Parts: sequence; C-alpha cells; structure tokens
Amino acid sequence: MQAPAAGGVSAPRGNGKSIRLPQGATLTDFAEKINANPASLVAIMMHLGKMVTATQSVSNEDLELLGVELDFDVQIVSPEDEDRALLESFDIEYGEDEGGEENLQPRPPVVTVMGHVDHGKTKLLDAIRSANVVAGEAGGITQHIGAYQVETVVDGEDRKITFIDTPGHEAFTAMRARGADTTDLVVLVVAADDGVKPQTTEAIDHATAAGVPIVVAVNKIDKEGADPQRVRAQLTEYGLVAEEFGGTTQFVDVSARELINIDGLLESIVLTADAELELSANPDMPAQGSAIEAHLDKGRGAVATVLVQRGTLRVGDSIVCGVAYGRVRAMLDENGNNVEEAGPSRPVLVLGLTAVPGAGDNFLVVDDDRVARQIADKRTARKRNAELLRSRKSSSLEELFKDLERGERDELLLILKGDVSGSVEALEDSLLKIDVGDEVSLRVIRRGVGAITQDDVNLSLASEGAVIIGFNVRPERNAQELADREGVDIRYYSVIYQAIEEVEAALKGMLKPEFEEAQLGTAEVREVFKVPRIGNIAGSMVTSGIIQRNAKARLVRDGVVVSDNLTVSSLRRFKDDATEVREGFECGIGVGYNDIKLGDVIECFEMREKPRI
Repeated sequence: MQAPAAGGVSAPRGNGKSIRLPQGATLTDFAEKINANPASLVAIMMHLGKMVTATQSVSNEDLELLGVELDFDVQIVSPEDEDRALLESFDIEYGEDEGGEENLQPRPPVVTVMGHVDHGKTKLLDAIRSANVVAGEAGGITQHIGAYQVETVVDGEDRKITFIDTPGHEAFTAMRARGADTTDLVVLVVAADDGVKPQTTEAIDHATAAGVPIVVAVNKIDKEGADPQRVRAQLTEYGLVAEEFGGTTQFVDVSARELINIDGLLESIVLTADAELELSANPDMPAQGSAIEAHLDKGRGAVATVLVQRGTLRVGDSIVCGVAYGRVRAMLDENGNNVEEAGPSRPVLVLGLTAVPGAGDNFLVVDDDRVARQIADKRTARKRNAELLRSRKSSSLEELFKDLERGERDELLLILKGDVSGSVEALEDSLLKIDVGDEVSLRVIRRGVGAITQDDVNLSLASEGAVIIGFNVRPERNAQELADREGVDIRYYSVIYQAIEEVEAALKGMLKPEFEEAQLGTAEVREVFKVPRIGNIAGSMVTSGIIQRNAKARLVRDGVVVSDNLTVSSLRRFKDDATEVREGFECGIGVGYNDIKLGDVIECFEMREKPRI
C-alpha cells in the first residue's frame, strides 16, 4: 500500500512502524529498510528542501525528518549499540564474563599515573620499573610498550600491579569515553615543594568522573622546601582527605629520584585496591580487552600494546581490534621477552595485525580469521560513513540559494595555539583587527595554550580547512602524522608580526580580483566600407595610443556611447592583417557593429587587475 508523500512522490507509508538506522546511513539504506526505490526518497528530500544523493551519508536530523514525512519512527543506533548488534550477529558477547563465581579469579589492579607537569610522573614510573627489573635484566628495560607489570610483596604475599603510561589526561578520558574502562585506580603525583597546580585539579576531575579510587603520591620529599603536610591540607579542599586526617585516601611520601618509599607506594596501591575494589576475571575464556597504544613499526608492521581484561590471549589466536584484525604471530612483554600467553590485567605487545588500531579500541578473540575480517570490514565501513557525514556541509536548497546570493563572501577559519595565554590573546586581538573589506572575514574557532594536539587537527578537518597557527609551539607526534595524512595546514611562528603579515596576505589572496579599465587608444572614423558577409568596416585614423586586435572597444558618437562591450575582431593596414596600429596611422577596424558613421570615435581598452593596497 503506497500513498503520495511530499510533492506527490509515491513512497511506502510506515503507519508509525519503527526502523533502526546507523549513524551516517544513506537514503539507499533507508530504502532497503522500507522496500522502496532510493530515487523516490531523493525526490522527497528535495521537496523537503534537502539536497541529498542516494549514496550520500545523511545526518540524523534529516533521517528523522524523512521518517516523519513517511510516518516511520526512525531510531538512530549509536556506534556502541551497532557494534554490539554486529558482535551478536556472530554470537559474540563482549564485556561479559562467562560462567559463575566459581570461574572468577583475582586479577592485579590496573593503575594510571597522573598529575601536574614537572611533578615527577615519568621519574616515578621509571623508579618503579627499575626497582622491579630482574637480575638478568640489569641493563634496564629493553622494550617500552606503554604498559608494564611489576611485582611487590604485601603481608608476605607476592602481588602484581599493572601500570599504564598515559600521555595526558585527555587520552585517559578519551579512552574512558570509548568504553575502554582499563583503569582500576589512579595514582595522583603531587610535588611536595610545589603543591596543587592546575593540572593536579584536572587529574582529580578526570579520576572522579571515571569513578576510580585515588592514591596520592607526594613526590620530591628530598628537595629543599618540601612540605608534604601542606599538600595534604590543599587536597582536602578537593575531597581527598588523608587517613591521618580522618579520611579514606592513602597519601604516600616518596622520592622518585632517591628511590625513597617506592615499595610503600606499591603496598598502598594493593591495599586500596583490596579495600575498595573486588578485582576478578575469568581466565578460561576467549580473551577480551583494550588497546593501550599502537603504531606502525618499519620491521614488524602494525604493533599494538593490548591489555587483557578477561580471558587468556595466546599466540595463534585470531583477534579483531577496532578496524584491525589478524592472527597473533608473537607477543612480547615490557622487557622484550617472548610470551606464549597473557591472562587478565596483563599488558603485552601484539604482532600480526593488518592495520594500526586506535588507542582505546576494544579487542576480542574470535573463532577464525574469516570472522575477524568480516567484523573489521563492517566497522571500517561504519567509520567511513561517520567520517563522510562529519565532513559534509549541510546543503539544503535554502542554504544553497543563500550561498549563491552571497557567493562573493569568504571566511578564513583559524585555530590558535601558543606557549602562553598572553601571547595567544595578543595574537588573536591583532589578527581580528586585520581589515580587508567586507568580502572576506576571519574567525578564530579555537585558541589554547600548549602543543598542537590531535584534537586540534580533527577540529580543522571537521571545519573543512581551518588553518592551525602554532606560536612558539609544535605539534604532538600523532597530531603531526594526522595533519600530514589529511593535508591540514599548520603554520609556525615565533614573531607575532610575521604571523599578522602572512594571515593578512592570505585574506587578501581570498579576495576576488578587482579589475579597472585601462584605455589603450582611440581612432576616429574617416570612412565606412561595406564588406559582404562581414558587415561594415570603419576606415579610421588612430588619434591616440594604439588599437589592438581582440581588445575591448566601444563606439562613441558626439560624446555619447552608442555601443559598449564590443571587440576589435579585425584590424588591417591596407590589405595586410595587423595585431596593433599606433597613433598617426590609418587602418580598417571591424567591431561587429554595423551602425557606424563618419566622425564616430572607437575607444580601445582592456581590463587590468587592480592591485589591493
């Protein structure tokens, strides 16, 4: 049963029927769901004022608008739900332990170290690593894989702790947002001689948002001016009350440089995990977990550091991780040693993937390579649709007409990053004062302090070409790689005036060229010749300048323009064609206009681009 939709186009009516569509779905996807012709949906969208092709990703709002028009209840499936449905289609359940309580075994806590810059996070991680290097590895850590496991003794029992190196709080939050709940506990590093700083409070906010317990490591107690009690008092304001003050947060005074009380910190981590968390997993199931970091190695191809969260990962397993898949060819621990299997909370470097997964991507072991490839292919297609949707500008008919009306107007978008906020503000103020008229404009869509991040590059891509300006800063490695791959324009400056001059030049370059008329010469008509199949030719005397073939011309009679927008189509001296005739010489001029009379003046001119001041 079909009824006319918008504009009389025939399409099935839904009668309130519910249909589920993924983000970035096309009209073809919609048509398949309702058994309709995609062309009819394209026509309906046009009647609704939307310019969309059958294979173009459509925004969620437009899909819902089309659903209302056809009386369908359109439900947009989130990427997480879509991925869950995808795995269910292969009879795979992600995130659930198999079996009952008898199958669960205790697992080590997974810890992330956070804190303000220069408060000793890296030094503390190095101290923990070096304190746990086995005698046979006295040369130090031979393989850094972004995560590692250490051993300690608590109450006479050997215990393990997994540490994750994280590049910053943003990465920590991004991984949580993508469903990679990898961290069980956060160690907050605060320098005893410096106290609570902006990034300290940021770290507290991120850890609180994640709902994980915090152990505070008061570092640099060996330095002059160190005051651990002041740190405890400051953190009380943020809800972290030390046990000695009647609270529940464990504070540990350490020195990463002098290796003071490192074992005490490890013991506090274990005790906090035991008291506040019940950490267990089923090791006897196909492995599942998260990718901590990944990169492309010249000799070994795509390698990823993965954290096993449940089950046991073994060499030879077929795995899929985000849009990457493959068979585990080898696994390495943090010391570069080969391992055959990795249980819950164990980080390992995995070789054998076909592509580089993203940090935070979930991985799981599947039955065979075919299933892994099918899951990865579907995820790749979904990711591509989402990216196409994000990069596409809305193109309603109304906006199209507006663009045509104001087609002469352009806009330069900028993202400003600098070393200090004062420089960024001064640069922004100076740039916004640049005035090149109303035809082009400048807009700063983000300003910030610090290195150029991947998020900045992604914003540039989403805004379709914003230029990133780095003032005394450089991009992070991943951000530079993304910018190179996507062709994002990043400019670096250390002198504010140079930045202003180049941006002004860019704005002027966006201006459409202005032209002005430049007169070449004039000729007075002395005789009119009628030439068959050509028309009238003006026998003329050049009275000033030059007359050029193919130049623009106008005909003036008694000071009044008789005809404009003419072209010198023919120019002859006696019987010979000429390209130009100078002042004082006679010539025959054809301008494709027959109403020529004696005494008329032919003005010859050209349009030259006018330099902008």
